[in-house]
Amino acid sequence: MADGEDFYQILGVPRDASQEDIQRAYRKLARTYHPDVNHDPGAADRFKEASEAYDVLSDPETRRRYDAFGRDFRQVPEGVDPETWRRAQAGARARAGAGAGAGAGPGGFSFSEGDIDLDDLLGGLFGGRGSRRGWGPIPGADQEAGIELTVEEAYRGGRRSITLSSDGTRRSLDVTIPAGVTDGQRIRLAGQGGHGSDGARNGDLYLIVRIASHPRYRLDGRDLYVELRLAPWEAALGTSLALDTPGGEVKVKVPGGTSSGRRIRLAGRGLPNPRGKAGDLYAEARIMVPARLSRAERRLFEQLAAESDFDPRKQR
Repeated sequence: MADGEDFYQILGVPRDASQEDIQRAYRKLARTYHPDVNHDPGAADRFKEASEAYDVLSDPETRRRYDAFGRDFRQVPEGVDPETWRRAQAGARARAGAGAGAGAGPGGFSFSEGDIDLDDLLGGLFGGRGSRRGWGPIPGADQEAGIELTVEEAYRGGRRSITLSSDGTRRSLDVTIPAGVTDGQRIRLAGQGGHGSDGARNGDLYLIVRIASHPRYRLDGRDLYVELRLAPWEAALGTSLALDTPGGEVKVKVPGGTSSGRRIRLAGRGLPNPRGKAGDLYAEARIMVPARLSRAERRLFEQLAAESDFDPRKQR
């Protein structure tokens, strides 16, 4: 994230944007910068930034905390008053600007009796033992790692075991995948990040979801696309048939006169959404013809060609 650029700026929406506006902006950016469609070296970073911004702003609770505390909202303990936090940050910046002169503390912060002390303001929430003489307990840093899921796993959710390597050590974690997780979304594992010092809390681990390409399904946000293969007579006359989806078998009614490329929408059959409206399923018609015709089939097609005045090249 560039200096001064916040999540609203990344998505290109105002701070009072509705949830629908935020989702619409994210989908537009995802279609532009997703690594599967944009191979520019900077596209992956733009997609990652947009996904992180959407993950935060699409959740009303995390959005509230982000609005109150800015980029540091994950580091601020529950119960801290936003105005108190802003005063503490202002005091820290003032001390940093004073430079590392005589009596300067760690990191160049100058401590005098007139300074605002973070530990005094936050009531010891940061474990400020010896805050005027040293850093005291320091919370662990948040960390990130990737996790690749199939479309079916993203749809159903469930449990996954993952192995992470860090500083030459390996550890295994059992992860609960929420049903309906989307590409680029982050799954938070509380306390599984960097270790805190002197008894301070550990940081969190954020797993960035990557949904693998699938031979049958294609995802666009929460909307799911699947190819629907039809015989010429099924497309012309209409039919009702069964279609396999990640959520199980569904019935699709194909209207007569369906051409290749037509999309049949099944509302709410896309990825589920634990915080709102589920995505939709779109069955995309593709008309198939026999590779080889029997004598009877050829005779019937020839009869149809002779009887019909249909010209597909004149259709719009």
